[in-house]
Amino acid sequence: MTSHQQNQIKIVEEIESQIKNNSLKFSTVSGVEDFSSDPRICLTSLHFPSEALKSLVQERLINPLKTITSEFFYYSDNSLHITIKNVRVINNPPHFSSNDIKKAKEVFSSVIPSHKKFKVYFYKLLLFPNNLAMIGITEPELDEIILELDKKLKRNGIPDDKKYVNSRYFFSNMTLARFNHNPGKEFVDKVSVLSKEIRIEPYTVDSVSLITGNAALNNLRVIESWDLK
Repeated sequence: MTSHQQNQIKIVEEIESQIKNNSLKFSTVSGVEDFSSDPRICLTSLHFPSEALKSLVQERLINPLKTITSEFFYYSDNSLHITIKNVRVINNPPHFSSNDIKKAKEVFSSVIPSHKKFKVYFYKLLLFPNNLAMIGITEPELDEIILELDKKLKRNGIPDDKKYVNSRYFFSNMTLARFNHNPGKEFVDKVSVLSKEIRIEPYTVDSVSLITGNAALNNLRVIESWDLK
């Protein structure tokens, strides 16, 4: 494990501590009864994973949790994604205009194609207050992409309005489910077991898409996608 990845793990541990102590200092998506029809939308960037990774996640993680409770919103193959970089957090009305989308597209067009593909090493599940995510450490390229995007978005008048635990090291996450009520003990215990059993080969992120949509990725609009070199 590299020193960079050790720093990423420290950030994840800090997030876990804040969740445990109910002292969140970072942005989260608040729960709603029906995430599919949620009118709140965001402007963000993400990676749509391969069919192989989606199938593995559904089979080994999501399906076992569905057998415990089907009441939560679980991501389908069409909505599973790996978050890259937020631009405007989810809200109704939106925190962005059509001109903001245009400027963000110009920034991403100038940044993404100049960066390399990078690997994600998924290693655990993490229960946030209103969602469950699979967490991965990465190669330094993710940080380099995010930091350059952050600088150029600010320069173009559309700074990221999301609150982060830190502004230097970032990790990868894939949201698996969102909650409309607090998970019960059986669900929490199963998450703990599945987290310890995660066995996923290093995954290569080779593209980035700028999108708008709600937390469930309904009403998804892909502004544009770019390949990493």
